[in-house]
Amino acid sequence: MRFLLLFSRQGKLRLQKWFTPVTEREKKKVIRDMMMLVLARQPRSCNFLHWRDLKIVYKRYASLYFCAGLENQDNELLTLEVLHRYVELLDRYFGN
Repeated sequence: MRFLLLFSRQGKLRLQKWFTPVTEREKKKVIRDMMMLVLARQPRSCNFLHWRDLKIVYKRYASLYFCAGLENQDNELLTLEVLHRYVELLDRYFGN
């Protein structure tokens, strides 16, 4: 996994975690591109898409989008499960 982004439906970034070194300029470009791609998709669309050399996996929970950038060898379904477990953990800790 290269990055994990959390952003709202309004396009406001809530959390970013980068697992590989990336310049600030590139981070801003990736964040902008991810928001444009994910927010423009229809609600019933598939949660997987390809962008550059990465696989993007995202899931919407309430008004937040959880978006992960994966390498080609990473498993998309496992990443969806990890995102779901992360949301459950946040919900248990912070409540609704």
